[in-house]
Formats: sequence, structure tokens, C-alpha cells
Amino acid sequence: MKIVQIVGARPQFVKLAPLSREIRKHFTEIIIHSGQHYDIEMNDVFFRDMEIPAPDHNLEVGSGSQAEQTGQILAKLGDILEKERPDMVIVYGDTNTTLAGALAAVKLHIPTAHVEAGLRSFNRSMPEEINRIVSDHVCDMLFVPTPAALDNARREGLGDKCYMVGDIMVDSVRYGMEKAKEKTNILNEMVLEPMNYALLTLHRPYNVDDPANLAQILDGLDTLDRPIVFPVHPRTRNIITTHISKTYKNIRFIPPQAYLDFVGLMSHASMILTDSGGIQKEAYILQKPCITLRYETEWVETVDSGWNLLLPPNSKGFPHLISGFIPPSEHPPIFGEKVAQKITDAIASQLTENKSSNA
Repeated sequence: MKIVQIVGARPQFVKLAPLSREIRKHFTEIIIHSGQHYDIEMNDVFFRDMEIPAPDHNLEVGSGSQAEQTGQILAKLGDILEKERPDMVIVYGDTNTTLAGALAAVKLHIPTAHVEAGLRSFNRSMPEEINRIVSDHVCDMLFVPTPAALDNARREGLGDKCYMVGDIMVDSVRYGMEKAKEKTNILNEMVLEPMNYALLTLHRPYNVDDPANLAQILDGLDTLDRPIVFPVHPRTRNIITTHISKTYKNIRFIPPQAYLDFVGLMSHASMILTDSGGIQKEAYILQKPCITLRYETEWVETVDSGWNLLLPPNSKGFPHLISGFIPPSEHPPIFGEKVAQKITDAIASQLTENKSSNA
């Protein structure tokens, strides 16, 4: 039987890696890359380092508006799925690629699975929230990572197609850590001392697109009593260069990093500062205190555990609450284990059932 996996952004490559290894043990696998993220560090190097097979199809859609990007992916996927006729399509996360992949498959009556289903920020101004909701409602199998995600799906009447498997990132991060130990020397290259710096990532439009908001965040973080390493996307760097004429004493701006180098930076940081959903989760898996520079999070369990602090940059607590944030000694395994194997077993069982029903 044939499985098509559809990805297009760096967080999806991370999730694809462990599941691809399991899928290939039992099925013929076809990988479709939408080209939503097309930077070399987000594609070729990542596929090589994480030992993912090269994509069988690359749609090369590149950048564009939400509508343009989603529409192009949807249009190009239709022809490929018609040709491949897989037994199942798998989509990941909450990007435009996720939404377009799910819609293209279900319109062709191909059974479709959503990995990382049930997440909700309850903020519909985020494009990702719309992508999550629509994908969950049209897909046939929902692989939910946490009890909170399962509760969200049940409230929307989706409980009957949910599978509580844990979070695929547990497998991804553990594999990435093993590879990083073998292949990266990033701390020596950057002359960093382990546990003596914080790692910062920013990409949400409300944090980086407005130069005034971005300057407020950087000005606040620069007052902290520790070095901060900030891998900066070229678009954000251009905003800083063009609109923020200031030198920062504690913030070190570096280019975007290949995944294994980034895992190395995360694993040796004393703290993670981020507005990313996925990195909140990776920080928890790596047992790193996390400050989330947002009003809301999809990963409420990490906040409830005491390991993640929601701290909007324009709140009264920013930035002075960061220095005093200390997580508890307890660190419950909220994201499960052997997730890729559980997902593969569930898919195999479902496809066997489908085959019997159609016989």
C-alpha cells in the first residue's frame, strides 16, 4: 500500500523524519514538498542531516499571500494525487501546506490523516488557527498529541476519529539530539559556553513586522543579565537593519541555523525565548525553561506544568519576570513516547479495515 506525506515548512520536516522511517518499514512512501519554505538550510541540508529521502515531488510554490500560496499548492497537488492514487495522505501541523494538502486529498476521496491535530490557540486572527480547524474537520484520522488537544477535538464533535498517540516531536528531538552529538560543533564555532546564554526565536508577524514592536522586544531583552543568541530570518534582519538604528550589548544576531546546529544551541541554552509553538514544545522535551512571547499558546500543558511562562512583550511583566523564572523540579512526560510507531500501527490497522470493507 502507498502513503503520501505532504510537507512544506521546516517544522513539518522535523515531524516527518521519524514517521518517514516507520512508514517505510511497512508501506511505499511518496514525499511531496510544497516548497512553502525554500531556503537551503530549511530543505536540502535538513533532509540530509535527518536522513529523510529526497522528495519525490517539489511543487516549488515559494512565497506569496496566504490565498496565493494555498491556492497554488491545492492546484498542483490535485494532478499529483490523481497520478499517485495513494491509499492514504498524511499532513502535518498548521501551515498553508497542511490546509491545501488536506483539501486536495479529501476532494479526491483519499483517506487523510492529520498529525498534531486538536491544537487550538483560540485566536482566529492567526492563519494557523484556521488551518488547524479546517484540516481537523475534513481529515479522516486525527492524531492528537495531548489530552487537552483531545478535549478540543471532542468539543467540536471530532472525538470519534481521534487517536491519542502523543507528540511526534518527542521522537524527532531525541533523534535530532543523537545526530547533533555526532555532527555539530556549533558551540565551539560560536565560542559559546554551555548554559551561559539564552536562545531567542521570533517570527510572529505581530512581533516582527512592526519595527516599533520589534524594537521594544529587543530593547527589553537587552537589559537581561545574560547573552542572548538570536538566529534571525533574513526578512526580520532587514527590518532591524532598515528601521532600528541601535547596537545591542547582550543580543548576538546570527543567521538561521541548520536543524542539527539549532538543536545543539537549544540543548545547551539555559533558557528558550520564543513566539513559536513548536519550539515551546521542543524546549519542554529538552527540559529547558521557556518564555513564550505571546498572549496565548497551543501547548497549555507546558504552562500548567510550570516550565513555560506566557509573557506578552507589551505586558507590565516584560522583561523583568524573565530573570526570576524558575521551573519546578518535577517534569512530567506529557508528550508520550514511541509516537511514530503508534501512528504507523494505527494507519496500518485502518487501511487493513478499509481494504476489508471494500473487498
